[in-house]
Amino acid sequence: MGDLPTLIIIVVAVLAALLVRARWFRRVAALPLPPSPPGYPIIGNLLDVPKRDMEPAFRDLNAKYGTCLLEAMYITDVVCDLRTGWTWLFSVNGYGPQWRKTRRLFHEYMHPNAVLRYRPLQEREACKYLLRVVEDPKNFLHHGRHLFGAITIRVGYGIDVDEHKDTDYLGIAETAMATFSLAFLPGKYLVEPFPILRFLPSFMPGAGFKREAAEWYPIVRKMRDLPWEAAMSALREGSPVPSMASGLLERMSHLDEEAAVEQEEWSKNAIASAYAAWTDCYTLQTLSTLQTFYIAMASFPQFQKRAQAELDTVVGPHRLPTFADKDNLPYVTAVIKECFRWRPVVPLALVHYSIEEDEYHGYRIPARSAVVCNPWAYVRDPRIYQDPEAFNPERFLKDGRLDHNVQDPATIVFGYGRRICPGRYFAEGSVYAAVSRILHTMSIEAPLDEHGQPICLADRVKMTHGVISYPEPFDCVIKPRSPEAEMLIRTSCSEDDPTAA
Repeated sequence: MGDLPTLIIIVVAVLAALLVRARWFRRVAALPLPPSPPGYPIIGNLLDVPKRDMEPAFRDLNAKYGTCLLEAMYITDVVCDLRTGWTWLFSVNGYGPQWRKTRRLFHEYMHPNAVLRYRPLQEREACKYLLRVVEDPKNFLHHGRHLFGAITIRVGYGIDVDEHKDTDYLGIAETAMATFSLAFLPGKYLVEPFPILRFLPSFMPGAGFKREAAEWYPIVRKMRDLPWEAAMSALREGSPVPSMASGLLERMSHLDEEAAVEQEEWSKNAIASAYAAWTDCYTLQTLSTLQTFYIAMASFPQFQKRAQAELDTVVGPHRLPTFADKDNLPYVTAVIKECFRWRPVVPLALVHYSIEEDEYHGYRIPARSAVVCNPWAYVRDPRIYQDPEAFNPERFLKDGRLDHNVQDPATIVFGYGRRICPGRYFAEGSVYAAVSRILHTMSIEAPLDEHGQPICLADRVKMTHGVISYPEPFDCVIKPRSPEAEMLIRTSCSEDDPTAA
């Protein structure tokens, strides 16, 4: 009998909560939908969903309508046929226990303090990159892919790509992520607004998504399985390199057989998700940022010279910059921030979907609506960044120091909330290691046109379209700032400890 009052209180509390929730849903249901361009019967706003240049198109819709509803952009499940190769990827799955478990794993290896352990690796690979550029400057874009990809797979699986040249791990990951960039581009497939197209045979017009799925599926699976098998093999041979994979495999060794089988499947998917996320958020995004850096330095040499003057003062000619110098290099940091802002790597964020009906600024957001964030428009908002089209790292400085009142573009370009890129701090660290050392030792110049005049790469080089955006291929002239700088690169690489973790 003593428990009866407690039980009554619990029942009343639950009923009250349900009543409040029901009343909230009724209130939301009575709210108006966001404004929308005029639609058409059956197809709704399908014709208003841009196929190219989505970022400025969505910005213009937002300027005209505010929060805008396009009836063609409700979620359907039909593109699962296309995206099944990515079903293991945690970032595209719904929020739930497995998502939280994987996110905790990411946090364990990628939180701001955890990434400090990777700094020696980042500095070492940046030094190797400098040497590759000195010896083969025309292939600087390829060397950048190697730089960031090598760090990613070493941290994830303990694989040294320079010692495993028989398997092109970096090429496999890059090819797989290219399919991701295409598959998850909003509005790409007609099957999304017309789910009935899922029943078309793959050979018919309108079923191209099925043909692409069949082509892409083995590529995506190879990205997931090959590095994991290499890590498993190293563990069996007793020669595992410390990594995210070796840590999880070590934990599995203490489980019974049934639990180990279940844990292995989750671990494989979790590591592959981390690897894909790092390949996306880290390897590909940092590579795109590095390419943007080259374009900016070649186009606006005055900023390059000011950053180099800062490095000459703080670091001097006899060593390379390290992470210990970062706080004393505000101009270099400002250059990196402006590269993130000027040409955002993910100009249109990955589409997310409302789980249930919601309210936003007095409007009703129907359940399963697509929510598209537009980082490109945000970093070009003149209310936030004055003269946003111009490349100007000094917008982040005041009296020679970083101005923390200016919005850090990294808080936008790496995502938001619980979907923020888990490798953000890892990526920022690698960009700093590369950019600071390039500026300290190398001179970056624009190529000359047929009249002997420098080509303005900022005007000439366009960005590709996709979830991840790159500068189109370009050339620039990269050479050591002096014979002493070249000698510094060579001696630093030869003195570098190859066994550093």
